Amino acid sequence: MSNLSITQQPEILPQLRRESIRRIVEQGQRADGRAHLEFRNIDIIVNPVKTADGSAIVKLGNTVVIAGVKTSIGVPYPDTPDEGALIVNLETPPLASPEIEPGPPDENAIEIARVVDRTIRHSGFIDFKSLCIVPGKYAYILWVDIYVLNHDGNVIDAACMAAVSALSATKLPKAIIEQDQAKLIRDEKIELKVDKSKLPLTITFIKVCNSLLVDPTLEEENVSDAKITIGVSEGKIVSIQKTTGAFDRDDIVSIISKSVELYSKLRDVVLSKISSESYSYIRI
Repeated sequence: MSNLSITQQPEILPQLRRESIRRIVEQGQRADGRAHLEFRNIDIIVNPVKTADGSAIVKLGNTVVIAGVKTSIGVPYPDTPDEGALIVNLETPPLASPEIEPGPPDENAIEIARVVDRTIRHSGFIDFKSLCIVPGKYAYILWVDIYVLNHDGNVIDAACMAAVSALSATKLPKAIIEQDQAKLIRDEKIELKVDKSKLPLTITFIKVCNSLLVDPTLEEENVSDAKITIGVSEGKIVSIQKTTGAFDRDDIVSIISKSVELYSKLRDVVLSKISSESYSYIRI
């Protein structure tokens, strides 16, 4: 896939709109009617891309993200000679938002990819040892490419859902050794070993005035005072990434506690979606 990335220009909201959003939050509400700790509707389609080894489309409110998994054979890292590897990339092309223009790779896209990668890697969700073909010599490399199709806030949580949904549906081409060389037989597939009880998810909080909100829309992100993302797996914190602003100690304690509480509900929703036999189309 192309290495093209983008530079996102901050959306300029009219001052009256900014004040209106913040005033609504101060009153204990949100502009779209949700509670402060309520996610938008989630829709997931598994394996819409038949040329990928695994894929998923996630719609989180009006934010739409697609993830595809492709496998290759590579040399294991020296410090993990008996394990395969995971590489996550993310791009937000100009079609995702009027505020996005073509340009060189930007820090935001790289940061999101790293957080998703770290959350999955530290969760125990993937059995990396099962990806080893010949210790120290050959191993499966999982390439997860994520594209944002429509950006209406909280891309990181949608990207993580798309990545883990695609990995849950991934089937690896069979690897064989011929004349001391490893190659993939793409007509023969084996399931990627994942532990869905350790399904990794991210939960993003923003602070607006003195209130904490989850799953922010793009407008809410643009008026927020601070933003932080917590990666959770099996009720345990596996990653933390503060993006903007500052939180006090009480905020952090509350965020950690609420992340663990929200994770169970979010995990159940995602698992029900990726296990569903329904393949209705998602409207963007």
